[in-house]
Amino acid sequence: MRIRDMNWMQVEARLAVDDRAVLPLGSTEQHAHLSLATDSVLSERVAVEAAEPLGVPVFPALAYGITPGFMAYPGTVTVAPERYSAFLLDLLDSIATHGFRRILLVNGHGGNRPARATAEDWAARRGDLRVQWHDWWSAPATLARVREIDPVASHASWMENFEWTRIAGVTPPGQAKPMIDLSRLASLDAAGTRAYLGDGSFGGRHQRPDIEMAAIWRVAVAETRERIERGWV
Repeated sequence: MRIRDMNWMQVEARLAVDDRAVLPLGSTEQHAHLSLATDSVLSERVAVEAAEPLGVPVFPALAYGITPGFMAYPGTVTVAPERYSAFLLDLLDSIATHGFRRILLVNGHGGNRPARATAEDWAARRGDLRVQWHDWWSAPATLARVREIDPVASHASWMENFEWTRIAGVTPPGQAKPMIDLSRLASLDAAGTRAYLGDGSFGGRHQRPDIEMAAIWRVAVAETRERIERGWV
């Protein structure tokens, strides 16, 4: 259930029987022909669908992340890693203050990963708290399903092209894009990144049939739900 669909009294009642919560993490960055909010849309949606049958509250997605490399693309917003980590700790402190003791961070953006150790260290210092970090798109079962369908998949390619991340009136190219050299990308500044990537996709097809995307999504939701149910140590 979404926190935005609850009042404080309902949250208090939920805390009386369950100490789990979910916080999705995303970003606002270029995704070629897809929504700039792709990472946030997907992380929040997979979290909500996974948590709903369990009655676990899902907080609104943190919609900004660490993405300096894409700053030459208008609409992209980035946060310095140290500020991102500090802000995430403030959010975790707030959530824990109310009595949540098991918090799943459902991450939708690879650039946010430097904050993982910060969040896990925060929980370890508290002793009575548990934090899980779940990169939903690269979790084992989900990634295996992606690779079964088409191993050429990466940022802003078909694997992120769901009904919920498309832009009305925008038709992506029909031809596949050659995969980029990731090692070269690592050495470029924002302007060089745009010059190298062009539309922003890392390569592969831009879209695949919705029946294939639905199959991936079912696995992703089930795998995320498994973490909510049984991922606590």
